[in-house]
Amino acid sequence: MIKKIYFVIIVSVLTAGSVSAQTVDVHFNGMGFFDNREYKEFVLRSRTYSGTRLALDVGLNLDSVHHFIVGVNALHEFGANPFFGKVNPVAYYSFTGKKWLFNAGEFPREGLLTDYPRAMLNDTLRYYRPNVEGLLTKFHSDHVSETIWIDWVSRQTNTDREQFLFGFSGKYKPSLKGPFYLSHYFFLLHDAGPGIAIPNDHIQDNGAAQVRLGVDLSHKTVLDSLSFEAGGMLSLERTRGIDGFQKPTGFVASAFLSYKRFALFDEFYKGQGHNVTFGDAYYQKKTYNRLDIIYTPFLYKGLRGQFVLSLHQTPGFSSNQEAFRLTYDIGRKRLAKFKD
Repeated sequence: MIKKIYFVIIVSVLTAGSVSAQTVDVHFNGMGFFDNREYKEFVLRSRTYSGTRLALDVGLNLDSVHHFIVGVNALHEFGANPFFGKVNPVAYYSFTGKKWLFNAGEFPREGLLTDYPRAMLNDTLRYYRPNVEGLLTKFHSDHVSETIWIDWVSRQTNTDREQFLFGFSGKYKPSLKGPFYLSHYFFLLHDAGPGIAIPNDHIQDNGAAQVRLGVDLSHKTVLDSLSFEAGGMLSLERTRGIDGFQKPTGFVASAFLSYKRFALFDEFYKGQGHNVTFGDAYYQKKTYNRLDIIYTPFLYKGLRGQFVLSLHQTPGFSSNQEAFRLTYDIGRKRLAKFKD
């Protein structure tokens, strides 16, 4: 199956592009975050995440579609020593056609995989795993978008495990003038042991899928945005040699509305509990509701600052979370242009 994914991704690069002069540009972006979590259900996860992420890269553009980008993405957690506790390299090739995107290397996940539901890929990945290390291709047209990707988490050594994720997601809008759309998300984590076998250790597969029917009523009311989604969730959990796939299922529904600088997002889950390794732990519960109250006081030319109050409800518990996130992106700025 992995070979088929690689084949689909590589074939997408064969799409023709246009020719132009070579240029060099620079790109700077970052994020400051303060995320306080008071989880009564999960005492060990009741902590504060805070810090700053800074990303700087330089791109060589062979023409309008072929690009090579090299840089760094560094994390400083407030109060930590040394200052940059973790620095992730950025180094990838990017093909940007009219309908196709193809990335190969270590590239930012922001804007590519950050639309996944939190039940599948937790939002703390934005803080601590900003890059995809592998391959990604995306096709998009007026009616359809589809993304296929593979992300290496850990390379096998004598002591390190072999771990990688692969998945796909997409959206279909049958009518450009109509409000309805269908979206889907899937990923699977392959977790194998180190080169030197551990007694009683087994290969594990862990992943999840969601299918949602949505209706977008934005600009059809006095609100700036108004949308609703509902669908199903399935998770896949297997320890090879011990059991077959466990397949818990459930119902998910969400609503989003915004007016000027205020917004509300509510998500409800009902069903069997899920144990998704990279997912939000709250979906281990059989009933869960999350309400986000969002205020955006800072909004100007690539800069966005948001306060978010999150209220978590599970049977017998009521928890809260307060977050402030400031993101900024200057865009790509040209440094030089080479003659043909």
